[in-house]
Amino acid sequence: MSTLRPTARTLQIACATVAAALLATGCGRSDDSAAADAPAKIGSGKAKGKLVMWSMGDKADKDLESLAKKFEQQNPDVTVQITAVPWDAAHEKLTTSIAGGNTPDMSLIGSTWMAEMAAMKGFQATPASFKASAFFPGQWDTTKYKDTSYGVPFTADTSVLYYRTDITTKAGIKGAPAGDWDGYLKDLKAIQATAGKQSPKLRNATQLQVGFNSWLFWLPMVWQQGGDIYDAESKKFTFDSPAVTKALEYYSGIFKDKLSPNDKTDARVNLQNGLIGTVQQGASTGGDLHKNAPELDSKWQTMPLPKGTQSAGLAGGSDLAVFKDAKNPDAAWKFVQFLTEPKNLAAYAEASGNLPAAVDSWSQGELSQNTKMAAFETQLKVTKAPPAITTWQQIADATDSELEKLAYGKATVDQVQKALQSRATSIGTGR
Repeated sequence: MSTLRPTARTLQIACATVAAALLATGCGRSDDSAAADAPAKIGSGKAKGKLVMWSMGDKADKDLESLAKKFEQQNPDVTVQITAVPWDAAHEKLTTSIAGGNTPDMSLIGSTWMAEMAAMKGFQATPASFKASAFFPGQWDTTKYKDTSYGVPFTADTSVLYYRTDITTKAGIKGAPAGDWDGYLKDLKAIQATAGKQSPKLRNATQLQVGFNSWLFWLPMVWQQGGDIYDAESKKFTFDSPAVTKALEYYSGIFKDKLSPNDKTDARVNLQNGLIGTVQQGASTGGDLHKNAPELDSKWQTMPLPKGTQSAGLAGGSDLAVFKDAKNPDAAWKFVQFLTEPKNLAAYAEASGNLPAAVDSWSQGELSQNTKMAAFETQLKVTKAPPAITTWQQIADATDSELEKLAYGKATVDQVQKALQSRATSIGTGR
């Protein structure tokens, strides 16, 4: 069995957040509307000159550097310099460099930062030669701000359901758990009924995220009910919608019925140890399981998230962006073209453990042969990006704190829903 290797970068990109409030006003290169930017141009011929790129992580990305060497071989007159920027310092370093006009030529950007930095007039608009159809729709949307794209998707990240087949079988579930929310909840209760009986180690049927970054796992529940939390046309928040009510009821009910713990223990370790039967996680969890407990390879599988009125998931990951103040933008865009070619992106994904954002990359190499990764490809076809507003992280933080109240039974669904609408409206949308 082949599984993508886990990396800290995979999880960090999915959960890219900032401690401070986003810079909604007052900084950046200009107060002009970013949507007025014309697409950048890519010249003919080979790339030339020095190209400076920032990557994200505490150490050099050897897999990215390997592709850079290949790019240099194809473009003998270019030199690529890649500098690793630790994730905990990346947001400040990026925003400071944009505000000061002292940026590299290009960088990897956590997808949840794109709108904020585009609003700062930090990026060039994406050349028309890059086609949205080459990428999963949700991933392409992470590059957009005010309907203009300011980057190209590179790595994707989304979550699926992992389930322990040895535990689900004991609960009388044949094959995968039910693919719709009502059926899935019934299956969770059937799994819970085996705790301490047929499954001696089992404590809870599943495990939902509590507190930090719980929004990543809850927001798709809203979309699965056919709703949203923000209306881009009216620029108003819609936490008061029936779809949000339903999603909050699902989230709250799982804790009320003791189907999930609220102790913030490591869900991936708990799944490995048989303490839970299912969990919603990203690709790095599969890599961890294969690396740390290869004897369990035949005892776990993946499936797309349950659907309500429709299927949906969250689009995370990282995008490639070229800065407005790039000294060598032509070489930068040519490197972006090279990196996002399906075969190159597939090679990077296989080596690094990330998911490729280009659709055709999934028919290349080991990805096309790995049955446990098939659920991720299915999920990526129906993912959505969070609202492209500069205050998004503040909204996400508020959502985390309100969901935590539900997990601990300190507030009702109605109270949390009203608080979310009030807090989001008070925060606003920024620029």
